[in-house]
Amino acid sequence: MNNVELPFIREMFDAIAPKYDFLNRSLSLYQDVIWRRRAIASLKLGNGRGKKMLDVACGTCDMAIEAVRRTQGRLSVTATDFSFNMLALGKTKVAKEPHGKAIALAQGNGLALPSFEEAYDAVTIAFGIRNIMDRKGALEEFHRCLKEEGRVAVLELTTPTNKLLRGLYLLYFQKVLPIIGGLFSKNKGAYSYLPDSVLKFPSHAEFKAIMTEAGFTDVHARPMTFGIVTLFTGKKG
Repeated sequence: MNNVELPFIREMFDAIAPKYDFLNRSLSLYQDVIWRRRAIASLKLGNGRGKKMLDVACGTCDMAIEAVRRTQGRLSVTATDFSFNMLALGKTKVAKEPHGKAIALAQGNGLALPSFEEAYDAVTIAFGIRNIMDRKGALEEFHRCLKEEGRVAVLELTTPTNKLLRGLYLLYFQKVLPIIGGLFSKNKGAYSYLPDSVLKFPSHAEFKAIMTEAGFTDVHARPMTFGIVTLFTGKKG
């Protein structure tokens, strides 16, 4: 993410932070909760005891919270985001969680992660990789942070390949979503940016190739909910 893009993206997420969770749940019909559960399950962390996870572009910490709930607080999670407002809301949510002490928050971005090499058993990013133009650079950072045999899970909005579904999806995404998002968040620009960023995101094959170039093996793409979201997974080593 270059110096021009970073302030724009950060300011946009700072602005929509107060309504971010509400709109995520409403606009996805609560499917975003299921998507995150599947992403965490794909990491094969077992009961989480003695293991560490890094969640990049953590937003309000939904992924981190899901991970510690699933492992009953035995997994240690570092959640990082460049949006101060998102982290502030995440901190409030984490404080209310029974296993919230297993989550540590840090401000940073995906191209310069606050981590030592080979520090984590898993790295996740949900709905954030499309906002990073240097995707290979970010994936290389994820790879650097992972232990040998560690796993990555990238959850991202994608465009359905079925022509009928694609047409309906684009109608909703390009015409309806900006109106609804702007109405509730008071930031129509953010929800106009969203469909643009999704449409410009690489195809399954292209993104899998980028993951492979970044050093990941056993790379897979799992479309969910008619292909509007895809879970990309890979392994180090």
